[in-house]
Amino acid sequence: MNIAAQPNDIRDVIEADRAHVWHHLSQHKGYETVDPRIFVEGRGMRVWDAAGKEYLDALSGGVWTVNVGFGRESIADAVRDQLVKLNYFANSAGSIAGAKFAEKLISKMPGLSRVYYSNSGSEANEKVFKMVRQISYRHHAGKKYKILYRDRDYHGTTLGTLAAAGQPQRREQYGPLPEGFVEVPHCLEYRSQYGAIDNYGERAAQAIEEVILREGPDTIGLLCLEPITAGGGVIVPPPGYWEKVQEICKRYNILLHIDEVVCGVGRTGQWFGYQNFGVQPDFVTMAKGVASGYAAISCTVTTEAIFEQFKDDANDPMSYFRDISTFGGCVAGPAAALENMRIIEDENLLDNTLVMGKRLVANLNALMERHKVIGDVRGAGLFCGAELVADRTSKEPAPEKLVQAVIADCYAQGVIIGATNRSLPGFNNTLCLSPALIAREADIDAITDAIDKALTKVFG
Repeated sequence: MNIAAQPNDIRDVIEADRAHVWHHLSQHKGYETVDPRIFVEGRGMRVWDAAGKEYLDALSGGVWTVNVGFGRESIADAVRDQLVKLNYFANSAGSIAGAKFAEKLISKMPGLSRVYYSNSGSEANEKVFKMVRQISYRHHAGKKYKILYRDRDYHGTTLGTLAAAGQPQRREQYGPLPEGFVEVPHCLEYRSQYGAIDNYGERAAQAIEEVILREGPDTIGLLCLEPITAGGGVIVPPPGYWEKVQEICKRYNILLHIDEVVCGVGRTGQWFGYQNFGVQPDFVTMAKGVASGYAAISCTVTTEAIFEQFKDDANDPMSYFRDISTFGGCVAGPAAALENMRIIEDENLLDNTLVMGKRLVANLNALMERHKVIGDVRGAGLFCGAELVADRTSKEPAPEKLVQAVIADCYAQGVIIGATNRSLPGFNNTLCLSPALIAREADIDAITDAIDKALTKVFG
């Protein structure tokens, strides 16, 4: 650590930030009396703030992004070399890095064949919605235009993706939103909507079919789901769910879109979250971990069958996908993504994720035995959650203020964790953990030790 050794040197930076920067997900009233948080350096799983304090980051950059850790010089070198050679050209033309990364990515995704580049997860998901609407117009007389999304799932910040947000607090105050988006029930067995049943996964999937039949199968073009719900509470679908979902989509000729913006590129111990469940999607979107935050990139990946529907009539000037993402032409993105993928392969980070993920879940379960406030532990790989409750029998959620106090205490200890945030009224009560795929036993233990101390302090 070099910069933070002389924190007074950047007092002017702090004041510039306070005066001019509008931070994400932040109420700024507090910054009138308290300094905004500024991080100045990162190495591995650790970051240092402007005061020189060291933190263990259990959120991979705050939002599940820096999968291979901070300070990767080989990725920085790849980006630098690419920027000097060719930094940008609109993706109406190709690039060497773009072609090579697309080929490498597709090799990890059997059954899929085409990659559309853009620069954020929200944008990648919007592309799918637009593709589906255009397919409906050209091939289904405009009838199959509706897009189904799941309660508790989240797909982005644009008005189109907010229309597909199963998180009411994310949507609130931003309407009216686009029409044609229809919600299906969530699949969180811990908060069963169907009582205590043996085949909860199949029943939760059947609830999707009930919505399809209510709306009319000939009006529905797409079902959009996260493979594992992220910000809605870290929800791993129960056994039988995904198999039934796939069957339902095929039965009613509905395209299946899996949003891998959080789970993609190793987070669950597989290259993609859907690969834990044996499902074959028509669309897969990804962003955060694609280049671990070293460059902006997102991808909309689809099948050759989908792609062919946009080249059926070369004489029709409206037949192709008339879309562009300006910064989908930044060549640094695929250059960084290629090196990011090489690191994951060469350092066996998928295997490490599975091993460290088991340790994380085991540690959280051990905490659950000591702290009655933990009602449920769930997750896959290095993507885990612990739902806090006021009462295990009734499953009444722990007060959000106390959940945030746990996060604040961990932060004071030098460990950064998260929680469901401005998502679900009354249910912002799940602690969220997503340490980098490079985590070691000592890192996992330090994270859960901090949570242990925080729970003791806040809840007794």
